[in-house]
Amino acid sequence: MALSKKPVTGMKDILPAEMQIRDYVIGVIKDTYGDFGFTPIETPCMENIENLSSKQGGENEKLIFKVLKRGEKLNLETAKTEADLVDTGLRYDLTVPLVRFYSNNASQLPTPFKALQIGNVWRADRPQRGRYRQFMQCDIDILGEPSNLAEIELILATTTTLGKLGFKDFQIRINERRILKAMAAYSGFSEENYDTVFIILDKMDKIGLDGVATELESSGFDKTSIDKYVALFKGVDNAQNGVAYLAHELVGFLEKEVEESLAEIIESVETTKAAKFEIIFDPTLVRGMSYYTGTIFEISIPEFGGSCGGGGRYDKMVGNFTGSDVPACGFSIGFERIVLLLLESGFQIPTESKKIAYLLEKGIAGKALCNVIEEAQNARKNGEKVLVVRMNKNKKFQKEQLIQQGYEEFKEFYNDPLN
Repeated sequence: MALSKKPVTGMKDILPAEMQIRDYVIGVIKDTYGDFGFTPIETPCMENIENLSSKQGGENEKLIFKVLKRGEKLNLETAKTEADLVDTGLRYDLTVPLVRFYSNNASQLPTPFKALQIGNVWRADRPQRGRYRQFMQCDIDILGEPSNLAEIELILATTTTLGKLGFKDFQIRINERRILKAMAAYSGFSEENYDTVFIILDKMDKIGLDGVATELESSGFDKTSIDKYVALFKGVDNAQNGVAYLAHELVGFLEKEVEESLAEIIESVETTKAAKFEIIFDPTLVRGMSYYTGTIFEISIPEFGGSCGGGGRYDKMVGNFTGSDVPACGFSIGFERIVLLLLESGFQIPTESKKIAYLLEKGIAGKALCNVIEEAQNARKNGEKVLVVRMNKNKKFQKEQLIQQGYEEFKEFYNDPLN
């Protein structure tokens, strides 16, 4: 039986045209985040299964690619539980590995530590447009900064990057986990039911406010609590300042500093932004990760029709490794979805260097070949990008393919029978 040519379901081969755009996007990301003082790091693709299954990754913990024990440690005959078979897994995001990395190396790192991490992650998810089982993540995180300076810098760095890639008129949606909890408490939901309430609330963009109310009622929640909860969201929609409205309504349930901090983040970003976008308060924003403790945010790009990145504050996560909490906040840009949008829009990589293709007739050799190579080397020294290839029989089709790769000029070289 012939071997399968297709990649594993949910994973893909990347052709040269896409790879060029991916490399360009990574270059812009690295340069821009570097301007904001973020330092590149790298962590292994596998983590101990205990770290990945610590109830910090929300629904993603159900999507882990688990790795069997190796060698003598793996004994299928005596194994009784999963723990007898599995001891590691492929990382499903970059945050858990970062926190382990920081916990292990904190004495060698500055405070605050501004980390940039780019790498593949794996989730056993249902593949769909812009979502794969293996995909690239690009994260920036600030550890050791307790103030909202961390949120402001993360949002500005990420939006500046998107602006440099040509995106505009997108939104940064922002909320606070403490506001979510205060709204639930004010409405009369018990704390043990918060996660259920938030999971239903997270469907707001698909089923609307009435749909949320109906699903809460079908889940057995009290009608009085549901009505109070729905009234808060209607009040925000009608208010000129949603944050101020909720701060007034939730007196006794929400600390004053939450309102002040969120307002300061929004104002600071709006007045100093370098890209064309809008930052808006969205009390329906939930974010699935259970490790978030404060501010949360997402990128919404109209062309995609969904989230193209997000993040938030996770001040309690380092403490799970060290016993001592460290303030931390991060933002992950939706790399795969951004590349998808660029490909679909026919994006061309801006370049100052001319791309020239030297087409060599079959059989060219000796001095003639040396002359061509020498000319190509001199052109490269002058900043031009030169491709030297043999001429195909179907020269027209060959040139069409090269034009798609960005080659603007062609020089043809033929065999000289005297050399």
